[in-house]
Order: sequence, then C-alpha cells, then structure tokens
Amino acid sequence: MAWQKSPPELVERFGRVLDRFPDLEQRKMFGYPAAFIGGNLVTSLHESDWVVRLPEHAQPEALGSGARIFEPMGGRTMRNFVAFPATVTEDPDRIAGWVEQAMAHARTLPAKPRRKR
Repeated sequence: MAWQKSPPELVERFGRVLDRFPDLEQRKMFGYPAAFIGGNLVTSLHESDWVVRLPEHAQPEALGSGARIFEPMGGRTMRNFVAFPATVTEDPDRIAGWVEQAMAHARTLPAKPRRKR
C-alpha cells in the first residue's frame, strides 16, 4: 500500500509551528516534512498524522489527550513516537507545547554523525 501525501493545510500548519523553533533542522524524511536536533527526529508528518517523539514519562499524558502510539505500518510501532489527532494539531499553541517537549527530549539523546551525501 502506497503512503498518501499529507494534506496541504497540515503541511502549512506544520511549517508555521516549526517556524517558532529556529534551532530545529527542517528537512524531508520519506517525502514528509520533518524536524531534527542533533540528527535525531523530533517531529514529522506522516500521511495525515503529526508525529512527535516523546520521552516515555510524557507518553501517558499524550495518550490521554487523544494521541495514539505511532504505527507507520500496521503492527509496527515506533518506540517513543505518538501521533496526535486533529483536535490537538489544529491548535498551534497546543501542538507547539508537545514539540517543545520533544525538543527537550531530543537534546538528551546522543547526536548522530552527519552522513555524507
């Protein structure tokens, strides 16, 4: 099954929220907009999902706000990644708060070496 492109309005909202965080490195991953710190994925889009990497202790709160564990392919979860519903992502301040938590978490991870192209 081929993945679908993210809706244009979600891509635009993603860009506007990420503009608040100039220290994020923005680039595409698997054709979707994504943001990194030290080579570690912080947040991205996948189809109609806004995905955020959170530390384990923050996941219950995220799940309580309607997020779900992120599964890019059925049955294959990505550890520490959650996908937020539109009820969260349509509020720029609300999703920005989750992105801030993800950034703080990413700063605790060892940096990945840059790959040569």
